[in-house]
This record gives sequence, structure tokens and C-alpha cells, in this order.
Amino acid sequence: MKQLLSLIERIATRVNVNLEEFGFDVGPFINASTNLGKMLNYYASYAVTSKHPLKLQFSNSNIAASYFLGQCIVNRSVVYKSDVRGDELKRKGETVYGAKELPLVEDEVITIRDSFLFRTLIHSKSHNLETPEEFFIRNTVAGHFANIHGATMEGCYIGVFATVDHMSLHSCIIGEFSYVQAEELFHRAIKPGTVWIANDAFSFQYTYPAEVLKRYVAMDASFRPVGLLIDFVESRKTDFERLFEQLNMDTLDTPQSSTVNRFALIKGRTRIGKNVLICQRAYLENAEMGVGSNAQENTYIISSTLSGYDVTAHGAKIIHSTLGEKVFVAFNSFLNGKTAARIEIGPNCIIMPHTIIDAVEPITIPANHLVWGFIGSQQDLQGNSISLDELDDKKELTMGNMTFHGDGHAFVEAFRKRFEHILELNGAYYAKGKNRGHAQSDQSASFNMIQPYRTGPNRGIYPTISIEP
Repeated sequence: MKQLLSLIERIATRVNVNLEEFGFDVGPFINASTNLGKMLNYYASYAVTSKHPLKLQFSNSNIAASYFLGQCIVNRSVVYKSDVRGDELKRKGETVYGAKELPLVEDEVITIRDSFLFRTLIHSKSHNLETPEEFFIRNTVAGHFANIHGATMEGCYIGVFATVDHMSLHSCIIGEFSYVQAEELFHRAIKPGTVWIANDAFSFQYTYPAEVLKRYVAMDASFRPVGLLIDFVESRKTDFERLFEQLNMDTLDTPQSSTVNRFALIKGRTRIGKNVLICQRAYLENAEMGVGSNAQENTYIISSTLSGYDVTAHGAKIIHSTLGEKVFVAFNSFLNGKTAARIEIGPNCIIMPHTIIDAVEPITIPANHLVWGFIGSQQDLQGNSISLDELDDKKELTMGNMTFHGDGHAFVEAFRKRFEHILELNGAYYAKGKNRGHAQSDQSASFNMIQPYRTGPNRGIYPTISIEP
């Protein structure tokens, strides 16, 4: 126990040094998130497949209730109830394109050092051209249901339900429920509830009204997350705990071209179509997953229909909703329909990251629309959505708390290309042995447990382990 407590204290000190200019202390958040009893008793797991390089190294760390796939090195860190998914890391021999072509001489690896990651998802591949073979997270604290998606970082705090996407960060604070994709940030503090996408071609920015954000995501005086989003997740936590306590699971009736992860929770009358991918910690209840659809990590799909080729990105929640084909529900969005206030979304729509649709009446979103921000009624769509065809011609646009400037066509095309890329990677278009993706390649995964020391000064620390083929 002594070593674990010393480890936690050392991480807080290292992160605080990087954030000293902001007068920010991560200690209270770490203390509020630390449950020593569970960190001592929960096992970690890793997956082995024939499709992904295997190289795992754990030293001087606690990795309780976490899941690892691919290549990852964890040193002097706490990775608690987190998912480190390295199935999309770059491979030796690939070429990265920046100002010049850069061939890779090694397989990419995720390295986590001197960090405290709580219920955090790490996924994708590094988009940092300076370190193309290393996706690193150093001296960083990340909170409940944060997404670190292809983003390298050093000396950062990532708030609860926040997402950093395809970028690099240095000594930054990302506030609660913020989504940032801005290539590179140095010594910046992003206020809670900010959705910001920026590059040389365009900039999209939306900020939640403080009174709205407070209802859904906030931190109380004890540095614990509160609000409707955390209430929604916590109310279903017990079901997941039972799932992780079972060693053997009942076999689900799914098509041969689909995969339901061992650590996904399936309840009620749920139907899984062909070429469907259901990732770990996904929660499905009375859901209909049409052909080629997917539910990524920490997603919830309840009493809803996904017609086909729909993407439910990391942390998104879809309740009492019907989605037409090719709808992209992006990171940590909350589509909260009701039995008498269902949400209907037409084909080819893009629901922007961290969008909240909390329906008080039936809401219908026309086909081929971009949707963002907070929506409670049909009328709210007028200030929080736009036809993709109309946006395609825009150079400047201001609607309420949203501002856009730049190349509207480039913005729309970037999302469409990313959406199709996700479908391809996930195997949505698999047919007759061609276009394999995660839905087909992950079927053969085997899962293995790792446990910490149970007694002595190292109690709670996992033994130094190296796992290779």
C-alpha cells in the first residue's frame, strides 16, 4: 500500500509542476477519484489477436479494471478502469505524410508515464508528426469518461467527459465536456463546454451556456462529477460491475461477420445485424443495430434503432431514438429521447461532438444536416443545425453561440471522409472475404487477466510484466 500511495502523490506533484502557471491543483481530483479498495482487488485484462502486434509492458503501476489491446508501455502510472485500444496504431513500413514523406522504422506504441487516467479511453494513432512511432501520454491527469483520441500530451489535465482529438497538447487544461481538435496547443486553458475544431482551412467553435452545462456536467465542492450525464452512467454502473465479475459469458446469437466484445453489456431484446462492431464497455438494451453499424467504447444505445451504417462514437448515448442510414453521432453526444418524445434523425446527418439533445417533445432532424449544441425542442433546431449543402457554400456563419469561418466545403468533406474511414476500419462493408475490419478481425480475441500484489508494501502495485509474442 505504501508504494501505491507514494505513486499517486508523485503523479500529482509532477502534473502540478506543468500546470503551475494556472494555479491549478490536480490533487483534490485525484483524491476524490481514488478508491483504494477497488484498486487493490480489481483485475486488469488484455486481449490477444492474430491481427495486432502484441507488446505490453507494465512497471511500478496500478492498472486495475483496465483493458489493453495492441502495443502499450505503462510506467509509474495509475490507469484505473480505462481502455487502451491500440488496434489502429501505425505499423512498421507505413509512410506518414507531412511536409515530406516519413517512413516508419518501428511499429507505433502507446506509452503512458507518470499519469493518472480514470475511466479514460485511449484510442487511434498519434497525429503528432514529431513522434510518429510513439503515442505518448506523460505527466497527465484525465477524468471520468475522457477521450484521448490520437492526441499526444505532456503535463495536462483533461476534465470529465472531455475529448482531445488528433492533436498534441503541452501543459494544457481542457475543461469538463469540452471537445478540442486544434492540431497543437501550448499552455492553454479551455473553458468547460467548449467545442472547438480548427485548422488552416476552417474553424468551428461553440460554447455551452453556463446554466445549461451545469445541469449536465459539473464538478462539486468535493471535486466529484455531478449532473445528468454522470447520473445516467452511474445508474447503470452495477450492471457493468457484474459483467466484470463473471469469467464465462453466455454466447450471443450474432452473425458471423459481427463482433460483440466480451466486456460489452447486452440486455433486453437487442438485435445485432451483419458487419456490426460492439466494443468493450458498450451498453445496449432493446437496441436494433442495422448492418454495418457500430457502438464504440462507453456508448449507450437504449430503446433505439440504427438503420444501418451508423457510427456511435466513443462515449455517445442514444436513447429512444431512430437513426436513418449513415448517421454519425460523434464523441460524448447525448441523444436523450423519451417514450413520448422520440428523436428521429434522417439519413446522412452529422451530430457534432458533445451535442446534447434532451427532448421535451418529439424531434425530427431532416436528412443531410449538421447538428450541434443544446436542443430541447423542435424549435431549437433552427439555431443549432444547418443543411450540409448550405454549409458547403459558407465562408462565414454565426448562429447563437456557434461561429464558423473558413472553407465550408472542406469542413463538410472532412467529416464525410472521416465517417467513411470509420466504417471501413470497422468492417462495415465486409462481403465475400473482402473489406475486413474490426468487426471481423476481433472475433478471435482471447482475454487474459493480470492481478496486483495482495500483501506487503507493494500491495496494489502490479508486478513488472513484459508480454510479447
